[in-house]
Amino acid sequence: MKEPKNPWRKNEVWDEAIAQLRAIVLKTELVEAQKWGGEVYTLNNKNVIGIGGFKNYFALWFFNGVFLKDEAKVLVNANEGVTKALRQWRFTSTAELDEKLILRYLNEAIANEKAGLSIKPEKKEAMQCDFFQAALDKNTALKSALEKLTPFKQKEYWEYMDTAKQEKPKSPVWKKSPL
Repeated sequence: MKEPKNPWRKNEVWDEAIAQLRAIVLKTELVEAQKWGGEVYTLNNKNVIGIGGFKNYFALWFFNGVFLKDEAKVLVNANEGVTKALRQWRFTSTAELDEKLILRYLNEAIANEKAGLSIKPEKKEAMQCDFFQAALDKNTALKSALEKLTPFKQKEYWEYMDTAKQEKPKSPVWKKSPL
């Protein structure tokens, strides 16, 4: 049986480089785990770092990298405005792998994890849509069908109904059939 492709490795160009980076990471107390189809390194079951290869670079990312001092100025926020804590260290060749510097960052990340430094995800307010709530109150089959869905899918329905600009697009969703 063929092994499933790692989604964090967009191509095989970086396999050797990632192996070298992995060898450095394994010199620490971090525990290697497979999560989301890729290598994640944990401490006490908490995600500390991950490794992946992309089209133009391979990267070491720190799940709580925002707390690192980053004295060498190597970390970037991969998704500005979206990721609050995650920081990436991108490499374009194995010549850029400075083991001592990488170990310094890894050990600082481990110390930060032991100190409990992390950004807790903010709880989002539940969507409220009076129109949809009224439809649910009137139609028990619709309400029952909605409750059978996963919380994520329920949230999608609430968001759809809440963000529709007019009542017209909302109507067919609940009048034709229960979800």
